[in-house]
Amino acid sequence: MMTKNIALATISVFIALSCFSQKNKNSNANKPNIVFILVDDLGWADLGYSGSSFYETPNIDDLAANGIVFNNAYSACPVCSPARASILTGKTPALLNLTDYLPGNRHYGPHKDQMLTSHPFATHLELNEYTLAECLKDAGYKTMMAGKWHLAEEQKYYPQFQGFDINIGGNKTGHPAAGYFSPYKNPELTDGYEGEYLTDRLTDEVIHFIEQNKKQPFFAYLSFYTVHLPMQGKPDKVKKYQQKLNTINKSNEEFVKNGKTWVKQQQNMPHFAAMVESMDENVGRILETLKRLQLDENTIVLFTSDNGGMATSNRTDNIPTSNLPLKAGKGYLYEGGIRVPLIIKNGKKYKGQICETPVSGIDYYPTLLDLANIKNRIPYDIEGVSLKPLLSKKPINERPIFWHYPHYSGGLGGTPSGAVRLGDYKLIEFYEDMHIELYNVKQDLSEEHNLVNRYPKKMQELKTLLHEWRKNVEALMPYPNPNYIAD
Repeated sequence: MMTKNIALATISVFIALSCFSQKNKNSNANKPNIVFILVDDLGWADLGYSGSSFYETPNIDDLAANGIVFNNAYSACPVCSPARASILTGKTPALLNLTDYLPGNRHYGPHKDQMLTSHPFATHLELNEYTLAECLKDAGYKTMMAGKWHLAEEQKYYPQFQGFDINIGGNKTGHPAAGYFSPYKNPELTDGYEGEYLTDRLTDEVIHFIEQNKKQPFFAYLSFYTVHLPMQGKPDKVKKYQQKLNTINKSNEEFVKNGKTWVKQQQNMPHFAAMVESMDENVGRILETLKRLQLDENTIVLFTSDNGGMATSNRTDNIPTSNLPLKAGKGYLYEGGIRVPLIIKNGKKYKGQICETPVSGIDYYPTLLDLANIKNRIPYDIEGVSLKPLLSKKPINERPIFWHYPHYSGGLGGTPSGAVRLGDYKLIEFYEDMHIELYNVKQDLSEEHNLVNRYPKKMQELKTLLHEWRKNVEALMPYPNPNYIAD
């Protein structure tokens, strides 16, 4: 009798485990795949659909036509490492105290050319942060990261320890150590054949990952090193854009000077255009792979950039792009530094939609979990909100979007500042002298008309919001540099 009971119990356990396994399998089968494409330093105006006539991006333009385009999408920071940390955590750089690119301009000591000295900030994304990758992995996703990490100086904080099952190429560097052609000198990426192009190689790795995991839910985080410097395009494409440049009217000024900084006024760099086109081709390869494997209807594709395009420098020979009509670029809290392209595609659900609601990089985490129906796992302390209602043409509650960049952006020319956007208005506070600029960025996209004196009540409202938020997140401020010597 006992033997029979044991046998029945064993059968019951087997049936229960089988049912659980089947239930889990069915549950996984209903989860959408996620492909997150993050481009480095790609400006809001660097794509065909957003107005560029020099760069050619037919695949991304097609993605935009078949998804939802957010015209008022923002990075969480005007430089890369903090913006990337925000994407993976749903938190602002100020809350993470990871506010500058790594290792950053560590101006704790005497720097005579800067009025303020930076406070110490985090040198890595902490392991106790519950990243988007960790959350999806815990929900049954196979996770993979290919490309730029730039969120730690030490290997123990690399992607494979932050929720990614696979790390291809992610290390401490913010740009390709040996350029875009193999050999790469990347400890997390084996060299390819001589002359292999890095953008192609990273895409090859992601396509292989998708093919290997097509029968289970996957999260592929394709973090291109391109279009960050150095400007290195494939020779045939460079030649193509050199020829195209000869057909363009060059009557406008190429640069204007703002203090010590040059601001580029034209998109006319053949190497950069070639890099953009190669990136676009590889986005097309990813989309074609999803279609070929019949995964496109059950895959969410999110395409964006980590910060605005590099349009300023203290020298003219290394400025890749122009962000016009946006003001300034990478390293600034003007629109050129923080407004970025954002497209979300989910089968045919959002085809042809355009959204004007301001959104931020901190929103991607809760949005993707919400779309994957695993929002119960969203950490309680994230600052982002789900954009899912916007995808269904429903409004979300108006809320302020905040920035805190208490650093100098080196040769780019940006200075320590903070900002807030609420509705159509954006306020920037500059920490050197705490002066305020106020713009209606809906009516004045180029931020030419400072409205501080015209709308003092609006200025005070936004200033109060910014100061209260900085206090709530315990944002650290720069402090006066006693060694500063004015010009």
